[in-house]
Amino acid sequence: MLSEYGALPYEHGALLSEHGAQPYEYGALPYEHGALLSKYGALLLGSHSSWGYNSMAKGLPRIDYYNKIIDDLLRNGVTPIVALYHFDLPQALEDQGGWLSEAIVEAFDKYAQLCFRTFGDRVKQWLTINEPNTLAILAYDMGMFAPGVPHVGIGGYQAAHNLIKAHARAWHSYDSLFRKDQKGFVSLSLFFCWLEPADPNSVLDQEATRRAINFQLDFFAKPIFLDGDYPELVKSQIASMSKKQGYSSSRLPEFTEEEKKMIKGTADFFAVQYYTTRLVRHQENKKGELGFLQDVEVELVPNASWENVGWIYVVPWGIRKLLKYIKDTYNNPVIYITENGFPQCDPPSLDDTQRWEYFRQTFQELFKGTI
Repeated sequence: MLSEYGALPYEHGALLSEHGAQPYEYGALPYEHGALLSKYGALLLGSHSSWGYNSMAKGLPRIDYYNKIIDDLLRNGVTPIVALYHFDLPQALEDQGGWLSEAIVEAFDKYAQLCFRTFGDRVKQWLTINEPNTLAILAYDMGMFAPGVPHVGIGGYQAAHNLIKAHARAWHSYDSLFRKDQKGFVSLSLFFCWLEPADPNSVLDQEATRRAINFQLDFFAKPIFLDGDYPELVKSQIASMSKKQGYSSSRLPEFTEEEKKMIKGTADFFAVQYYTTRLVRHQENKKGELGFLQDVEVELVPNASWENVGWIYVVPWGIRKLLKYIKDTYNNPVIYITENGFPQCDPPSLDDTQRWEYFRQTFQELFKGTI
């Protein structure tokens, strides 16, 4: 079954490459890699199941492939953490509206149940959706990711709305149908760059930083971990912008009271993906332009003194501040860092000093003790 990335127009390749995307195919990876991972001391491996390949009967060869991977990992003492969805929507579903259509909530739930039923006897830790906060904005607002069609100021919020509901439905399906026998855990992974005011003494930059955190992390985390609804600051900011732009109501969809109850508490651990940090400047949207950053009214910039390769700047203390924020805001949950890393320049050099120094400093921050 064709994934939406298989149907992405050819000219988007340069854009994806510019932002660090690399082509990959899990089918080309020998499933006997478990022994190699074990040799190097790996205890956990994050992997993702392809919705496009696992759908219906056409997915049977791929299901067999995943079964072999899971069995090989466990045989070698490596625990798999499986993400059900990582930006690869079946094209047939995208043709019906993709994440902009509420119908996708039921479709995703059926797919999740298939995976729970098929792999859940061995997989005990699940991520329903990888980086929904990234997907919603870059795919459905800006059009940088597949399907490559921007819906500026509207699409990102509609997609996010359905992503949250789809995650919650899948969590409830696991909780009611599979948890008793399989005894596993389900969450979703959120991407976040830690944010600090560009000018620590500026009230405007301080407020802008709070807005940016609310829009980028709390937008998904607060409904799922706390109370089933978006942050009040997010709701009031988008409503205010929408009114100025002539909309009769907010561009942010609302959850019903029943949906809020369904969404609240639908995560068994907090999975976060951290690579770097940015500074935040207040940037007033004087012209009333549509767009995510225009709604937040911020500009995100690095510190000129930070070392970097591409978009990743070396800011090890950012991960510690992020973990403290999650602990303090979300009732001290179990936290998994499900992605972190540092890129290589092309062509790659045998001198890997910069990369291992990044990891050394990052681990130092994590090993400091109580956050």
